[in-house]
Amino acid sequence: MNISVRNAEKFEFTPENLEWAQGQFAKYPDNRRQSAVMPLLTRAQEQNNGWVSVPVMEYIADMLDMPYIRVMEVATFYTMYNLKPVGKHVIEVCTTTPCWLRGSDDVVAACKAELGIGFGETTEDGEFTLLEVECAGACVNAPVIAYRKEYYEDLDGDSTRNFIKAIKSGKVPVSGPQNGRHNSAALGGPTTLKEFCNAAGGQD
Repeated sequence: MNISVRNAEKFEFTPENLEWAQGQFAKYPDNRRQSAVMPLLTRAQEQNNGWVSVPVMEYIADMLDMPYIRVMEVATFYTMYNLKPVGKHVIEVCTTTPCWLRGSDDVVAACKAELGIGFGETTEDGEFTLLEVECAGACVNAPVIAYRKEYYEDLDGDSTRNFIKAIKSGKVPVSGPQNGRHNSAALGGPTTLKEFCNAAGGQD
């Protein structure tokens, strides 16, 4: 990528997003406005069909009066920013050690079989993109898939296939553990303070 040449395409926030951005600036001192780079990139990505293009980064750099390369450093460091076009449905599979130990290989295999694509690829119809991510931060409920700002946890091959089939049929799968676990509680239910839990009517 030749960052010295301004991209011919254009990007700018919608009036609604521009008003939102002004609200973000108010959270920081005037000399710390550049601290808003991550929320602005996130909102711009949402507006730009799920990815951060060169014009997006240039626009954010101009808005924050910061060098383009600094915006690019942020966008290329965090996996939550997509640097090329993605599908309508972006499925992010965590394969870091805790997820791998709990069977993320089966989750990955199910995704590839159901979608017919590998990591970093998009289906020919533009519907699905499959991405590999490093540590979703939900290790206790591994393996984990992130989809539309929700986590789908405690997955295996079958539940992953059911998850993808539900999306294909136009449904929004219920997020959270997919094996009956209550939040991050022990799989078999309470193991201590059982009388207290029963009296309280649950595990919370």
